[in-house]
Amino acid sequence: MNKAELIAKISDDAGITKTQANATLDSFVQAVTKTLKGNGKVTLVGFGTFSVSKRAARNGRNPQTGAVIKIKAKKVAKFKAGKELSSKI
Repeated sequence: MNKAELIAKISDDAGITKTQANATLDSFVQAVTKTLKGNGKVTLVGFGTFSVSKRAARNGRNPQTGAVIKIKAKKVAKFKAGKELSSKI
């Protein structure tokens, strides 16, 4: 399912226009992004939790040359499915 299909589904289920559904989805994504940027987490009971995880620096390999390269440490977004969502899949 892509964004357009998700917007259409939200629009039909909630009985709102696609424009309103798009604005709602964009607002949700912005709120989650802003919270994760501040090292917070977003928990939706029954659905799951969005959080930030720190990935340590490590050595990797260039697949073309085989040379060792350093990969910098970075923060990554993580999603852990809730119990209810996991049981339905």
